[in-house]
Amino acid sequence: MAAVHATVAARPAAFGWGGVALIGKPGCGKSDLLLRMLDAGWRLVADDYAEIFRSAGRLYAQAPAAIVGRMEVRGLGLVSRSPLPQARLVLAVTCDQGSPERLPEPERLSLSGASLPLIRLSPLEASAPARVAAAFDRFRSGKD
Repeated sequence: MAAVHATVAARPAAFGWGGVALIGKPGCGKSDLLLRMLDAGWRLVADDYAEIFRSAGRLYAQAPAAIVGRMEVRGLGLVSRSPLPQARLVLAVTCDQGSPERLPEPERLSLSGASLPLIRLSPLEASAPARVAAAFDRFRSGKD
């Protein structure tokens, strides 16, 4: 099991709960994006750090025991949310303030001996939650 500096949200998929790992430097907007995703119906798996593990060739994420059900809301502090115990990862999102390419080449992120489709976006843009949802819908079959 690898501890990764990532925020993970999930929503239903055909196989159960499908997760998205939001990856980026501290303060880049991962938790802000998570908060907006939760308002759009996603569920919290982990905020800030996630334990990533491989099972049957798939990657899964869960929160470390010390932070289960908690997330940081900048300017407010720690808040509690009803968490999912784990989710099968479908997608990784690199969060940075740069402008993503219009038609990027496909990318993948390797973790724990498996890989995920990877997209890049600016997490503070108003459309960021919708972009994550569109990418999730594209890759959730696992046949990427």
